[in-house]
Amino acid sequence: MPRLLQRYATPAITGLFLVSLISGIALFVGVGQGLFHEMHEILSVALVVPFALHVWKNWRSLTNYLGRAPMTVALALSAAVAVAFAFAGASEGQAGGPPQFAFASEVLTHTVAEVAPVVDATPDELVARLTEAGFAVTGPEQTLSDIAAASGEDQFALVAALMPAAG
Repeated sequence: MPRLLQRYATPAITGLFLVSLISGIALFVGVGQGLFHEMHEILSVALVVPFALHVWKNWRSLTNYLGRAPMTVALALSAAVAVAFAFAGASEGQAGGPPQFAFASEVLTHTVAEVAPVVDATPDELVARLTEAGFAVTGPEQTLSDIAAASGEDQFALVAALMPAAG
């Protein structure tokens, strides 16, 4: 391994780990979603490079750890926890996330007529608002998710169109 890579492998993994740790905690507690989400994803993937360099640099020491109980227990426990989380997420049939996203998803299963009072509009006013925003609405008994799908738009655009224009 070139000397430069040897010198910076461990500091790079430490720095990126700290960024991943801080951004992960912020995302977990729901602070700065827009600020931290992309940073966390991209830099956590970038963490693979210094991790690989760190493993390469410390390969002999790592192979000594692999046969010992603490490493075996730690790896087995980590794998078991990962499988448990993956299984729990798959069995629920839905992605996790902030409660406001779950609420928005639930609202989208309702009809225009049912949602209109929530956004301080009559069903006809909401149909007009959505039509003006470019959505194909057949009537107030159509669900919001069906409107988004029929219009070829994502649900985020539809949610934005539900709200009255600021004025």
